[in-house]
Amino acid sequence: MSVAEFLSTEHKTAFSIEVLPPIRGKSIEQVFKTIDRLMPFDPAYINITTHRTEVNYLDMGDGTFVRVTEHTRPGTVAIAATLKERYGIPTVPHMICSGFSRTELENELIDLEYLGITDLLVLRGDRARGDNRFIPAEGGHTHAVELCRQVEEFNNGKMLNGKEHEPIGKRFTFGVAGYPEKHEEAMNIDQDIANLKAKVEAGAQYVVTQMFFDNNRYFDFVKRCREAGITVPIIPGIKPLTSLTQQSLLPKTFHIDLPEALAKEFRLCKSNDDVKALGVEWGIAQARELKAANVPSIHFYSMNASASIEAIAKAVY
Repeated sequence: MSVAEFLSTEHKTAFSIEVLPPIRGKSIEQVFKTIDRLMPFDPAYINITTHRTEVNYLDMGDGTFVRVTEHTRPGTVAIAATLKERYGIPTVPHMICSGFSRTELENELIDLEYLGITDLLVLRGDRARGDNRFIPAEGGHTHAVELCRQVEEFNNGKMLNGKEHEPIGKRFTFGVAGYPEKHEEAMNIDQDIANLKAKVEAGAQYVVTQMFFDNNRYFDFVKRCREAGITVPIIPGIKPLTSLTQQSLLPKTFHIDLPEALAKEFRLCKSNDDVKALGVEWGIAQARELKAANVPSIHFYSMNASASIEAIAKAVY
């Protein structure tokens, strides 16, 4: 059963997590430790992020610099295969437009098909560091909906070179991202939901939201989506607070608001330990309300937060 099929079935609110590939040159052991810690809560699936190639300038020591490209977190496909084999749980690699050409994306689909990994999360991805707008890779996609269409064409046996073939494995099924507080580049929430609907019409079978801290934002977003004719499951994504720096970092990076009740308590925190305790308390309340609303799954963003997620899951699941 695919993740999309599972999310559409009748079941209790599932538990799922998202992990990051290790930085280039680092061991996968930290990924294993995160998952091992959260295995008692029976994750229904595990997402693995993908990161774009970045351009850096290497100081040669003689006053000159050499332009180099670097993929700081490679290995999404390999890690997806490793986790699937190690834990026997569906793995969901992210596929992104950012930094990848159509040909590179097609090659990734071929590799995943050979591995029998046919669950995906399709995203545009972030703009390059230093760019004030998103610029696609040469021969790449500008919007996630275009990548959705490429995946569906691949499912139908249509290759980029114009050749057609019979599919050799299961069809890819995929989810896409949703933004309860609006994507930063959308003119308004209505336009953002129209963009989301286009991705669903292009083949997306579920939606995973960006993190949020006000459940009312999520419930209102779902209501707006339903009114717009989007009927697929919409999975809330949450992340517990863990550090003082997140007071400004989260709103700046993810363009989200913290509700005043949370912000008031956050301002009283004197240390990261205080923040972690607040994050667990708020996360438990968030997750309990979402679970009471019978959401299909609660998706936890685990970066630097596995201990807090464990505490929340112990109280909720």
